[in-house]
Amino acid sequence: MKHYLTLLLFLISISVIAQDDLLDEIDTNDLGNNYATAAFKGLKVVNFESTKLVAKKELTLIIAHRFGSIENGFDSFFGLDDAVTLINFVYGISDSFNVGVSRSSFQKIYEASAKYRLVRQKESGFPFTIVGYNSVMINSSLEEGNLPKLEFSDRLSYTFQLLISRKVNSNFSLEIAPTFFHDNFVFFDNQHNSQYAIGLGGRHKLSKRWSINVDYGWHLNRADNSPFKNPLSIGFDLETGGHVFQMHFTNAQAMNTNGFLGQATGDWGDGDIYFGFNLSRVF
Repeated sequence: MKHYLTLLLFLISISVIAQDDLLDEIDTNDLGNNYATAAFKGLKVVNFESTKLVAKKELTLIIAHRFGSIENGFDSFFGLDDAVTLINFVYGISDSFNVGVSRSSFQKIYEASAKYRLVRQKESGFPFTIVGYNSVMINSSLEEGNLPKLEFSDRLSYTFQLLISRKVNSNFSLEIAPTFFHDNFVFFDNQHNSQYAIGLGGRHKLSKRWSINVDYGWHLNRADNSPFKNPLSIGFDLETGGHVFQMHFTNAQAMNTNGFLGQATGDWGDGDIYFGFNLSRVF
């Protein structure tokens, strides 16, 4: 436990140092900088974080809804009766360093996060944008009545992630996201607490305002006979007056990284999928 807290603090301290080293890479309207921009228009590809960051001194509110499975049809009004909601505030300390806090109704999870750019894709220069993402989560839904030996540390989960993207051309971008996540409490006894995954995602621009986004999480050490699945998600982004409205279908109802990677229960082959959307507002 102390081991992971130390690692988390170490990574966050690195991100603060990196922020100072990257001041000369702040977003600017200068057309002469030759940096690739807008590989992704939303802060997420679909489920996975994208390499986009909130601008300096900008506060973004994201309200995300993920309905229940559409498989049940009219019994749950195609999932509308079983919706979960996530409210997320993201603030740009600089153009290269963001912090966020959120609360999800899925397992009543509270989350604090840091997202920071390490390097940017540049024409005739470095070919990728690399962003780090760390988060700490608290599962407040666990009850001592069901778990008599429950301690506060059992509620904690962590995420350590590198987001590596490339804007291939004006219409097409790709991302890979090597991910380590740790749950102090796991819902399947045979599952290791420390888990590893590779995220793959992409965006293809369909028109001036529309794009199609896809991402997939490949869990590398899922327990044998685990009931959980790898998350596959397909979405559409609509740009409206500088904002992005995201609509998607996925087989994971959870929206936090540890949740959609470790606890996806849906199956595309059975039609057991969830519809959702994200709304954002910049202040």
